[in-house]
Amino acid sequence: MDTGPDRAVTSKPHVGAVRSGFAPWEDPQARPLVRFEAVTKRFDGEIAVDAASLDIHEREFFALLGPSGCGKTTLMRMLAGFETPDEGRILLDGQDIAGLPPHRRPVHMMFQSYALFPHLSVARNVAFGLRAQGLGKREITDRVEEMLALVKLEGMGGRKPHQLSGGQRQRVALARAIAPKPRILLLDEPLAALDRKLREDTQFELMGLQHSLGMTFLIVTHDREEAMVVADRIAVMRAGRIAQVGRPAEVYEAPANRYVADFIGDVNLFEGRVEAAEGGVVRLGSPEAPQGFTGFVETSHAIGSQAWIAVRPEKMRLHLDPPPAGPNRLGGRVADIGYLGDWTTYVVEVAPGRTVRAACANTARTVERPIARDDAIWLTFAPDAGVVLVE
Repeated sequence: MDTGPDRAVTSKPHVGAVRSGFAPWEDPQARPLVRFEAVTKRFDGEIAVDAASLDIHEREFFALLGPSGCGKTTLMRMLAGFETPDEGRILLDGQDIAGLPPHRRPVHMMFQSYALFPHLSVARNVAFGLRAQGLGKREITDRVEEMLALVKLEGMGGRKPHQLSGGQRQRVALARAIAPKPRILLLDEPLAALDRKLREDTQFELMGLQHSLGMTFLIVTHDREEAMVVADRIAVMRAGRIAQVGRPAEVYEAPANRYVADFIGDVNLFEGRVEAAEGGVVRLGSPEAPQGFTGFVETSHAIGSQAWIAVRPEKMRLHLDPPPAGPNRLGGRVADIGYLGDWTTYVVEVAPGRTVRAACANTARTVERPIARDDAIWLTFAPDAGVVLVE
């Protein structure tokens, strides 16, 4: 059984936009709406954000992605004005906003806890920020109705927060945050409290809402799937630093290093030594594969230097019959199988204590010869399926 033919390498694969032509960051003349310039923040002598530089453009849906403690929320709170940088600058529309208090910044933050006022009705919660703007009663009423319709809560303005579901409370918090029409909406893990199905549905609703409003959204999340669904671009953070910035497809298909490759999704990493490099294709010698590995690389590498090739599980091919000899070929035994409905994951032991993952889409209800546990199989992957990394 062969799960798919290996593809011939004709040129370096293009990694880029898959959703739209919106890419102001590619225009050297475009001025970002927000610019972090070598921003550093310390707490009790410990560095939370370490010389982070980042541009966010008007109408962009941008995601800060990383594990707990990586500095992503601190970076957002400095933009909101709740924290002050120790070093560096934060520019909004080209102006340094140091010293500008939170209420004077055209930025609103939606907290993970939603922070709704329990004694106020839904309508009065949404209206809270509008009253601070000094709007008239009629204008506030109209805006509240508009916001409730936008988040699909028409007719619920008289309810109290405790009378709503978790998803409805999340929508009220969102309506309250966008009602004053800020230049930037900051979303701090906004969907963390929702169940999986509701969270997935709300992700697409957020994307539609951001597009219809034409507003800039900045979301902080540790959920890589959430970031990849909603964001135009993602900044992956590690220990206070920006590890990589790019479109979801870029950080997934062309990770800058092993940390990004591993954090963004499941990945198989094979270690080796550079034996040859030509035209962006590198050949690695490795004891794991008799004829080594080949893959694409972004930068040049010295012959003999240490490197790793990263291959996503869905790009691995499974064979019950031996494939032709060549690079990117390993033998092993099926140690475990995980059936997920749309996908099946195979854990293959290629050496004692060393396993590799392969994922196959379940495109048919039955197969002629299914792969079972303890089967001897072979794994291959196409040369353009692997990315060579040096760190």
